[in-house]
Amino acid sequence: MATIPHTGPYVDAVLPAAAVRVGAAAEPSPWLDVAHLDAHAGEIDVLHLHAGDAAVAAVAGQCWAETARRLGLPLVVTVHRVPPSGRSARSPVEARYEAHLEAVLATAEVVLTLTPGAADEIADRYGRTAIVVSHPAAAVPDPALGSERGLVGLRLGPPTAGVPDAWGLARAALSGAVSGGGRLRVLAEDERHVGRAVLELAARGELEVVVHPASERAAQLQELHVAVLPEPPGTHSRDVEICRDVGTLVVAPTSGWSAQQWSEVVSYGTDASGWLDALSLTGAVAAALTRPMPRPADRTWRAEQRTAVQDVHAAVYRQVAADRLSAARQT
Repeated sequence: MATIPHTGPYVDAVLPAAAVRVGAAAEPSPWLDVAHLDAHAGEIDVLHLHAGDAAVAAVAGQCWAETARRLGLPLVVTVHRVPPSGRSARSPVEARYEAHLEAVLATAEVVLTLTPGAADEIADRYGRTAIVVSHPAAAVPDPALGSERGLVGLRLGPPTAGVPDAWGLARAALSGAVSGGGRLRVLAEDERHVGRAVLELAARGELEVVVHPASERAAQLQELHVAVLPEPPGTHSRDVEICRDVGTLVVAPTSGWSAQQWSEVVSYGTDASGWLDALSLTGAVAAALTRPMPRPADRTWRAEQRTAVQDVHAAVYRQVAADRLSAARQT
C-alpha cells in the first residue's frame, strides 16, 4: 500500500502492523505525481490519502483523483480538516483545498474522519458517509515533570487564514489568565510566530515567552494547568490529544471539533464574521482555571484504543483490496 504522507505521528499510529508501505519516505510524496502513480500503480493494492495539508491539496486535485480512478486504485481518504463554511470570502488556499476535497471524496472508496461533527459536515457538504475513528495517543507523560496550577499556555504556530493574529490572542488569553488568578506563557517553535507586540509584553514582564523545539511540545504542554489551542476552523487537533495524554485542560475554539475529541475542553466562540471573539476567549480561560487539572489518560486504555483504530484500518484495507481483486477478475 501507499500512504500520503508516507510517515508521521498519526499515520504511523493508525497503520496496522501487517500493512507494508511502498515507496520512498520523501516529502512531498512521489505518489502525488500523476506520472509516478501511473507508472507504479501495479506495486500497490491500496492508496491512503490523509487530507488536511495545503501542500497536498495544491497537487492532488481533479486530475490526480481521476488518474487514481482510471488505474482502478482503491482510494481511502482520511479527512483531518473540513474547510470552513458560511464565509463569503475565501482565500485562494481555502478555495484550492475545498476543490481538492471535493475531487478526492468523489473518488474515494472509503472515507474516514475523527469526530461525529466532521462526519456530519462531510455528509452534508460532500454527500459521503465517513467512518469515525478515534485519534490515538499522541504522547507519553513524563513522570518527573510537574505542572503549575494557574499556568496558562498559549500555543502559537504559523499564521493562517483561519487563526487570528498573535497579538489579539495573547491579549485575550492574558486577560483571562489574570482574571483567573494565573499567569500566561506563550509557547512557539519559532520566534517569528510570536510577533513583536507580544515580545514587548514579555519584556515588560506581563507574560512569558518560551521558544522550544518541536520535540519538547508534549513536555511544554504537560507543565500547564490550561492550554489555549487556537486551531484553524474545521480541524481536529493533535495537541488536544497530547493534552489528554499528559493531563492538561484545553481551551479551544468552537469552530473545530476539539470538544468532541475530549470532555476536558472549554470552548470559546467567534464573532459574527467567524473570527476571534476576544471576550469569549477571556471568559473561557478564566473559567478553565477554576477547574481542577485532569489526570493523564490511562495508558492501558490508550493502548487498547490504538489497537481498535488499527483494526478498523486493517478491515478497510482488506475490503477495498478484495473489491479491487474481484473487479479485476470480472473484466
